[in-house]
Amino acid sequence: MQRLQAYKYELMPDGKQERDMRRFAGSCRFVYNKALAMQKENHEAGNKFISYVAMAKHLTRWRNGVETPWLKNAPCHPLQQALKDLERAYKNFFEKRADFPIFKRKGSSDSFRYPDPKQIKLDLSNDRICLPKFGWLRYRNSCDVLGDVRNVTVSQSGGKWFASIQTQREVEQPLPTATTAIGIDVGIARFATMSDGSFIAPLNSFKKHQQRLARYQRRMSRKVRFSCNWKKAKAKVQKIHTGIANARKDFLHKATTTISQNHTLVCIEDLQVRNMSRSSKGTVEQPGKKVSQKSGLNRAILDQGWGEFRRQLAYKVAWNGGMLLAVPPHHTSQACPCCDHVSKDNRQTQAKFLCVDCGYENHADVVGAINVLARGHRVLACGESAQLGRSKKQEPTEATRRSSRSAVGIPVL
Repeated sequence: MQRLQAYKYELMPDGKQERDMRRFAGSCRFVYNKALAMQKENHEAGNKFISYVAMAKHLTRWRNGVETPWLKNAPCHPLQQALKDLERAYKNFFEKRADFPIFKRKGSSDSFRYPDPKQIKLDLSNDRICLPKFGWLRYRNSCDVLGDVRNVTVSQSGGKWFASIQTQREVEQPLPTATTAIGIDVGIARFATMSDGSFIAPLNSFKKHQQRLARYQRRMSRKVRFSCNWKKAKAKVQKIHTGIANARKDFLHKATTTISQNHTLVCIEDLQVRNMSRSSKGTVEQPGKKVSQKSGLNRAILDQGWGEFRRQLAYKVAWNGGMLLAVPPHHTSQACPCCDHVSKDNRQTQAKFLCVDCGYENHADVVGAINVLARGHRVLACGESAQLGRSKKQEPTEATRRSSRSAVGIPVL
């Protein structure tokens, strides 16, 4: 099987190379925003969507024009890749996978990509990489690059520049070393609770540094914008944000690696994090209720990193020969795993679960994880994707069985 994997390294450019990086990132941002503005004007005029091929001709005219001659100094392929990124953003919007594309802002996610592997040279023995318009760049080597280089993305984060090297290589079909299945219920009081009763305590990376971050943000707000002191204060705020993000990423990598290595089948809830963390402020005519409480809940949800947790689990479980199942989350913490009685009275508090029908008692998060695992087993066995509870079960149709089995990789006879 083919494995695509990225290796990210911190670059160590000299002064000229760092200035060129900022210029090239700005050129790609300019092309992206100009193409987006042209797409909007074209749509308002009632015309069809401008494809990448037609937009690339406009890019050639921009590079050779008198208004933007500085675009010719930037490498051509990263500018073309910016147009491809815009087309992909529109495609994701049309297929309802993302919001409508927005204009990029200077200083926010500055990056550019070299998509042609023929233009990239990698010297592993001397820890350096050669990119067009830059020459040789040294990087901090933390691990060896395995496979053939496919593309390189240069990005800025926290005042530092990084190179993400994506590779492709052939590996043998992995065989799972573990034989156990686990259900996971994610939460705030407990980050992840397993169906076997164990749990992972939350890191709360943002909460730990929230007061210090607010203090530095207040200092930054008192400075004159774009002054030297304002830039110094902004650098300190960025440093805190970078530390928060790095701590969360390290925590999630360690947790997902442990889970993927110890279990073959992992069942999680198919949570819509974007909907769960949506603001309840409302409008002027219809203001929301308990906005402050909902804001704190949204902040706590986003601090856990549930979306990144699921993304890392997906590829790590596959790399270890396992399977990840996302099941519907409805009533997982209100259904009794013994008698299947579903009632909101079963969960009396955040942590206590007591079935009003049979008297089963356990931690509420453990009950949710047990129900998630049971629902995952039913999806694998008969394609059931509906709710828990014996009274609400329905006999799945043949079409449902086929779609569910094909979705999880089970051959359909």
